[in-house]
Amino acid sequence: MRRWFAPNSRACDVDGAVRSVSRRCGKPTCHCAKPNDPGHDPQVRLSRTVQGKTLAESFASPSAFHNAQAEVQEYQRWQRLCAEFVNISERICRLRPVGKPAEKWSAEGKKRLLRSIKKSRAK
Repeated sequence: MRRWFAPNSRACDVDGAVRSVSRRCGKPTCHCAKPNDPGHDPQVRLSRTVQGKTLAESFASPSAFHNAQAEVQEYQRWQRLCAEFVNISERICRLRPVGKPAEKWSAEGKKRLLRSIKKSRAK
């Protein structure tokens, strides 16, 4: 697929979501093991699907977080632009003038079409 970039766009758009995840460490004596405890400080992660599997990536630094957030937003912008393009294209197709009135199939034309379909299915 060919990509079109604005001069200031990033070359790496990411399909995913940046989420905050509260976690529990698993130690039985820790405060997070108690009922109704919110757990440890939330970790911010990038959650995305690759080949049908969900991956969650943590960020090593605030700049990595901001980069991922910008990449996700850029991907979402591209998705909106593509959807808008498809919508406009469909509207243009509906507004095109209709050509000649629809012709009816002749008996010979129908036979030729059916033979052609049968041959293509036989392959």
